[in-house]
Amino acid sequence: MSAPSPVPRRVTLLGATGSIGRSTLDLIARNPDDFAVEALTANRSVEALAREARAFGARLAVVADPACYGALKEALAGSGIEAAAGPQALVEAAGRPSELVVAAIVGAAGLAPTLAAVRRGAAVVLANKEALVCAGTLMTAEVARHGATLLPADSEHNAVFQVFESEQRHAIERIVLTASGGPFRTLSREAMAAVTPAQAVAHPNWDMGAKISVDSATMMNKGLELIEAHHLFGLPEERIEILVHPQSVVHSLVGYADGSMLAQLGAPDMRTPLAYCLAWPRRMAAPVDRLDLAALGRLTFEAPDAERFPALRLAREALRAGGGAPAALNAANEVAVEAFLAGRLGFLEIAAVAEAALERLASAPAETLEAVLEIDREARALAAAWIAGRTAS
Repeated sequence: MSAPSPVPRRVTLLGATGSIGRSTLDLIARNPDDFAVEALTANRSVEALAREARAFGARLAVVADPACYGALKEALAGSGIEAAAGPQALVEAAGRPSELVVAAIVGAAGLAPTLAAVRRGAAVVLANKEALVCAGTLMTAEVARHGATLLPADSEHNAVFQVFESEQRHAIERIVLTASGGPFRTLSREAMAAVTPAQAVAHPNWDMGAKISVDSATMMNKGLELIEAHHLFGLPEERIEILVHPQSVVHSLVGYADGSMLAQLGAPDMRTPLAYCLAWPRRMAAPVDRLDLAALGRLTFEAPDAERFPALRLAREALRAGGGAPAALNAANEVAVEAFLAGRLGFLEIAAVAEAALERLASAPAETLEAVLEIDREARALAAAWIAGRTAS
């Protein structure tokens, strides 16, 4: 059992109805004396959002789509819970008085709310890749300026966070991010060209949303995580490695100057890193499977195949280019994955779309949130045009 908090921690959950949001609420429900919910947000899932807001006694519920405001207000009638809608309402939700803000909005839509939470000095549980992939330099500068705390929720970065000895930074040689390799790590390029969306979202280890599952299958997720790791831990690109580990038990490692490699192990369940973040700097109980290493028998590792997974090369190129390159890569990838899931693009073409946008926008500056969002828009337009041209031909 976890030690009780002196007073409940107030939590704002940005992206309450997705997989990260549901896992977070599961942990809060199991520790009702330790947490109180300030605000919950969702994109369009009005019914689920209203149900969660009522169940957890939230003070505010926000839906990102303004067209859904009426439905949300009606669903919350008589509850005393405030309803709001629109992008600005998301930013205002992040600014509410809560100790923890769980940033789990997928995509560029999560940038402004996450930045708002940082600027009021909150502890931000970061489950939104785009915050650091697209605006890493800006975000980390604002964290330092406002005394905010970033708590990485991704299993890989959370694993590094747990074994990264900041006071021994001078002795840290490298970070090793592990990757499952997705469902296609042993397929030939020819076979990968024919895979379907249904096959791509069937991740062998993790229960994730469709977009993240496709990113795992292309290994773009690991490329984006490399960019995140650079901003989170301050190591240059060449000292961040990626290693394929199909069992998804060793979540990441940190290598030290004395030859030690420290690793964090656990079952592939997002509730472990989320529990670590929610209770930080303490620990709390989480209802996850305990590892039985004897039953596992063997843990294997292999280098990623650069030819099979060009997304890894693209991510390194984007990080080295800096500026708006990572934002362009991320945005184009989002458009390409959406087209693939809709059956309008082949699996291997996802990386080609991202590369085309990266080549056009790699030199764009990204010093402000407005500049980042403009690069995001331009990259999406370029990717859409590329896909339209490919479809037309």
